[in-house]
Amino acid sequence: FKVGMVLETPRIPYRETVNGTGTAQYRHKKQSGGHGQFAEVHLRIEPFAGTPEEEFQFGNEVVGGNIPKNYIPAVEKGVIETRLNGPLSRSKVINFKATVYDGKYHDVDSSEMAFKIATRGAFREAMAKAKPMLLEPIMSLKIMFPEEYMGAISGDLNSRRGRILGMDREDGMQILNAELPLAECYTYPTQLRSMTQGRGSFEMTFERYETVPAQLAAQIQAEAAKLQEEEED
Repeated sequence: FKVGMVLETPRIPYRETVNGTGTAQYRHKKQSGGHGQFAEVHLRIEPFAGTPEEEFQFGNEVVGGNIPKNYIPAVEKGVIETRLNGPLSRSKVINFKATVYDGKYHDVDSSEMAFKIATRGAFREAMAKAKPMLLEPIMSLKIMFPEEYMGAISGDLNSRRGRILGMDREDGMQILNAELPLAECYTYPTQLRSMTQGRGSFEMTFERYETVPAQLAAQIQAEAAKLQEEEED
């Protein structure tokens, strides 16, 4: 049918987290006739051992009514929305606790929107101080192949930042258990078929997230920054 196709490498679902504690105070103030906008949020971000079910925690330590209780949900919503676009690669931020510990409001000019905007600014500034790190998905592989291809397969895994965990035999085939970053997996099916003349196969499941090596992280951040610039132009 002469249909044009554009093939792109799937985007890796990177994640971001923090390795330290960062605090920030951010004031949103705007005056443009009639009611203005005012909110000030003091936010602390620190590491938290999250789970797939609870990727982060939100805490409230505000005392004395410096931020009225009815605005605290707006602060939490600001955290929820801002964490979806982390500072390093525009990826979701996980495994952290965000605590609002102080702030200020105005009887007339404060609103839920003003507190969401102030939280957005406080979150970004606190993240920058909390030693942000980039995480990548690590996959668990079970590779099955004839024994004569062991050298080629183990060498290829090493070149892909893989780790060999153990070996076994099953139904006359060599079984190799390994871990491999998802970023290195997209060309693996083709390479495995080539190395084993079509006699190899593998199973792959998600295992966990790990810190991206510094040099690769810098490259990923640069690519994310370039993409953002292109979208803004």
